[in-house]
Amino acid sequence: MAYPVPSAPKRTPLTAAVGSAASGHHALPTVEEVSAGGVVVDTATDELRVAIIARFNRGGRLEWCLPKGHPENAETNEEAAVREIEEETGIQGKVLATLGSIDYWFTVSGHRVHKTVHHFLLRATGGELTIENDPDHEAVDVAWVPLAELGRKLSFPNERRIVDLAREVLPEYL
Repeated sequence: MAYPVPSAPKRTPLTAAVGSAASGHHALPTVEEVSAGGVVVDTATDELRVAIIARFNRGGRLEWCLPKGHPENAETNEEAAVREIEEETGIQGKVLATLGSIDYWFTVSGHRVHKTVHHFLLRATGGELTIENDPDHEAVDVAWVPLAELGRKLSFPNERRIVDLAREVLPEYL
């Protein structure tokens, strides 16, 4: 008796080269996307809290993640990160360091998306936690989470690695 083979998750990174297609298959068009965001830390408390957001993924599952979004007009990635973090969390921040970039592939609406997200470490400089200023209304919740507990709260392993980098460089700025 044959059992059905489960399909691959939608966010599985593709290993094929862009534009190549297996025999008998049509290549999907590819779109490049860039986002910027990061780890905004409240250094005024001993527990070093980080502002993160919750949103629903395309499958309807709630995910806790670092705030991020697309650069607008002539914004640099740093400027976009500062603006997006404030829009999605209500927290203003100042960039302290670059934490690196992650990239991944996913398929949506008949095309492949290659997304690169640039992450920065920021010190919170003001504001109050809120999702009310998120123009896209992607964030459904926002929370301060102690840096030490962040790895258990974030949904994505690649963002947990970014937080590990933030934890390594943060002492230079305290």
